Parts: sequence; structure tokens; C-alpha cells
Amino acid sequence: MPTPSLAALPIRRLTPRDLVACADLSQDRGWPREEHKWGLLLTAGRGYGIDAPDGGLVTACVVTEYGPRERPDLGAIGMVLVAERYGRQGVGRRLMRHVVSTMGTTPLTLHATPNGRPLYEELGFKTTGRAEMVRGHFVPGDFRPSVSTRAATAEDLPAIVRLDEEVFGADRTHIITRLPAFTDQLRVAEDGGRIIGYAGAWPNMDTQVVGPLIARDTETAQALVASLAAHTDRPLRTDIDVRHEELLAWVKRHGLGSVAFNAVMTYGIPELPGDWSRRFAPLTVAAG
Repeated sequence: MPTPSLAALPIRRLTPRDLVACADLSQDRGWPREEHKWGLLLTAGRGYGIDAPDGGLVTACVVTEYGPRERPDLGAIGMVLVAERYGRQGVGRRLMRHVVSTMGTTPLTLHATPNGRPLYEELGFKTTGRAEMVRGHFVPGDFRPSVSTRAATAEDLPAIVRLDEEVFGADRTHIITRLPAFTDQLRVAEDGGRIIGYAGAWPNMDTQVVGPLIARDTETAQALVASLAAHTDRPLRTDIDVRHEELLAWVKRHGLGSVAFNAVMTYGIPELPGDWSRRFAPLTVAAG
């Protein structure tokens, strides 16, 4: 039988059963396998992909929707990957066009690498922000937090969900309620018994990724980062909105170094909803 053309291969929905194939695709492109992250995204979001005639996946991506199920407020696109042997043949563009069309009038966002940005611009995405990835072993030095933090409990979840929706600008209950199982650590910051911030740290290869990081102000964000670092031996990695210059300068003074920059892009809205001044880092750039 002749091999079908790439344009004829159907796009299908991915499920958690495709986790290994998605991790294989990551590895094929020189990315970490990130099975833990793929597991979250494929269960909390909607995956799309094309099966390769010779096995595995030609391409894949995941969309995580926020807000009402029947009319989402926002969709975050992430993990857009094309197998090396199928690169530069238009399949990534075809998959993205399909996803944008499927999402209809739902506003979209994504974090774009410098390599991916031209494709997204071609599809109508606009750059509305920038995030800096930092990584390293946190060295506390003489830092003494001015805000009290502690491990989150099950009783904290309703307050965390409320705070998150206020800051993020859309309901993320289906993600936030998965954090106790997904993260190695979930911590809250308090003022007078009221939760004023929260942060998670989850395993990603040899690092712990700090995210989400939601905080009343920079001092609160610093206290949360330091408390997460105090409870792990692994290096930290996170993606901080570049407008938070004070936090970026602080983490660099305490051992984290700049790794890369990504463009934050939107489609259908001029900027992301919510309160950026309290949104310091995403859960993961793949899910916003």
C-alpha cells in the first residue's frame, strides 16, 4: 500500500493512553520526556495529534480550557511538537489551524519560543508579554521572609481556588484541585489568617518547577519561593513575567540564572485577563 500523504493523515483527539507516544515525541525533538506534565495536560486538557504511518505521532499539542465548560473564557495551547523526520512539511501549521478553528470564538494564549513565534504570528497571534525562564539551586543567604508561609491543607483549597480565579481572570478549578496530587509541595502565604498567595513545586526531570506562583506582592512571592526551596534538594526552575523585575533580580541574587525567554502571545484578546501584578509564574508555560 502506498504511504498516505501527510495532508491526508487525520487529526484526532489524544487521550491519557497516548502519554508514552507524547513523551516519545518530546524526546524525539530533544526535549525532556516530561511524562508527569503530559499526564496532567492530557487529563485536564484536550490533546490533538496525528498518527505516523511508521508508528508514534507525527505531531501533537494540548489545549487547556478555563472558565465555563460550554463557553470557555480562555484556552491555553502548549506542547506543540512535530517529529524530527516530519519537520518543515507544514504539519505543525495544519495542526495549529485545526486547533484555532476548533476553539471557535474562545480567546487563546500560548508561550512561544523564538523558533515558533513566526508561525503563530502568521496564524494571527499577537505578542502581549514576555516570560524569563530561570533555573538553579536557591541559596537563601541572609534572606529572612517578612511573610509567613506553611504547607497547604485540604481545607485551604476553596480559598486557593477563589484567589486563583480572582488573579488569573478565569476559573481554573479543574487544574487547582489536581495540584495536591500533581505537586511535590503546595504552600500558602498568610496575613492575619487570610491566604494572600500560594505556590506549587512539581517534579520535572531533575528540577522542581515553581508554579503556579500567585502572590499579593513581591515580598509574598519571595517568601513562597524561599519556602519551596527550603523543602527540596533539587534545583528550582520557573518562568517569571518579565514585568516582575524585582522578583527576577532577587532570584538571580539567590542562585538562579537566566535560561531562556519566551513570548506570551494571545489570539482574540488584546491581553490576558486577570491581575498580572499578582500573577508571577504560570503552572507551566504549556497551560498558562
